[in-house]
Order: sequence, then C-alpha cells, then structure tokens
Amino acid sequence: MTDLVALKALNEQRWTSAKLSPTRASEFKTPAQKAVKNKARYQSIEARTGVSWIFIAVSHYRESSQNFGRSLAQGDPWDEVSTHVPAGRGPFESFEDAAVDALVNCAPHAARNNDWSIGAMLTLLEQYNGLSYANAGRPSPYVWSGTNQYKIGKVLVDHGPIEEVVDKQLGCAGLIIAMMGLDPSITFALPPPPSGPLLDARWLQTSLNTLGATPPLVVDGIFGAATRTALRAFQRSKDGLTANGIANADTVAAIQAALKDAAKT
Repeated sequence: MTDLVALKALNEQRWTSAKLSPTRASEFKTPAQKAVKNKARYQSIEARTGVSWIFIAVSHYRESSQNFGRSLAQGDPWDEVSTHVPAGRGPFESFEDAAVDALVNCAPHAARNNDWSIGAMLTLLEQYNGLSYANAGRPSPYVWSGTNQYKIGKVLVDHGPIEEVVDKQLGCAGLIIAMMGLDPSITFALPPPPSGPLLDARWLQTSLNTLGATPPLVVDGIFGAATRTALRAFQRSKDGLTANGIANADTVAAIQAALKDAAKT
C-alpha cells in the first residue's frame, strides 16, 4: 500500500524543483489560458464540493482535454452512461453536475479532502489517475509530464503496466505553474499545523523537507537522529532559536512562519 504521507512529502520536494521543460514550455500556454478563462465555471463546482478550482481545472485538462462536453471523471460524454472507469456514471444534465458526481461519489473522493497545500493537491491528483507510478518509485506523468521531473513512462491501458514511452499530454503540475503565471491570485494553503501539546513527527519531517532539508528526510513519523539533525540545521538558520534539536513552541512557530514565506515564493 502506498504511503500517502511520504508521497505528499516527495511531491512537495518535486514541486520546489519543478520547471517547465524548455522544449515543451510553449505547449502549456493555450491550456493555461483556457483554464484561467473558465475559472468561474470551475469555481461554481468548487462552491458545491469544496474542491479547489485549480484541481478541477487541471483534472479537466487531463481527463477530457478541457472539453466541456466530456466528464471530469474519465472523459466520456456526460450525457451518456460512462463506459470507462469509473463506468456506469450518468447520464447527467450538465458538465457541472457530472463533475460534482465525480468529485463527491467516485474514488478517490476529492470532496472529502481538506488539505489544499500543493503537496496534498498533487498527491490527490496522482491518486485520481492511479498510484502505479508511486508504487514503482517513479514520477507520475499525469502530474509531471512536460517538466524537468519527468522523463519517460506511461500506463497505456487501465491497470496495465508502465510502458517505456513518453506521455505526450502535459502534466498537472506544469499546467499549474503556467496558470500561476497568468493568475497571481493562485496560491496554496499551508499544510495543517500540528495539534496537541507535541507536534506530529510526520508533520515535522514533511515541513523540514519543504524547507529544504538535506538530505531529504524519510517521512516515517519517527523522531530519530536524522530528523533531529535536520531540525538543528533549521534552528541554526534562524535568529533567536537554540540549536538543540527540540521542537519546542518557538521552533514550531518559526517553522510555520517559514512555510508561510515559502508558499509566497
């Protein structure tokens, strides 16, 4: 079973290093413009489901090439009963109704998500397409095609093997980067902060990775030597903190402030 917390941390790391591939950067222009142009339609679905309009926009591109006559779930016509996975959905009255069904009633049930930080969004998009790439330790073209994070590999048929071919369709992460260049209002929520008197070690590891821990930490929820070393390195980088490797209240507050600053860049 895929460790989704670890995958989220990995996708956050990939995002911080992601750039559009020079040979494909121009391809993102048209779909990014169309996505931003239709922002109001996607936001109307967000209002009904709680799912970020950005997630909806890039899913629409990957699933149905931004065709409003096709379903967000799998690209089948929404006014007919779907034949591709998820099959048996519909018919619906509109693209919006079909999208709500896909997000609320179909796996991975995006409407149940409440973390719209970039790592969580990219991981949910990967779940939307399937976790075969993550299980093989490879970047998903659904997310990373057209960026420097992806080279080759594509599942050509549902539940089939990864074939050594290049995905010609652009990935969601690159499309988001291009959309951000057109719409400066696009920002991402911070990961949920820790709760209780002591922070969760997974949150700490994920946060330190986002802030550039070197080498990246394994997100295993164990506050071990590597995590303590990375924490000390962070503390040394901040005035007023003691580099003792203890995640006290001042250190947690400094991490949260650094995450907030990182999200602005």
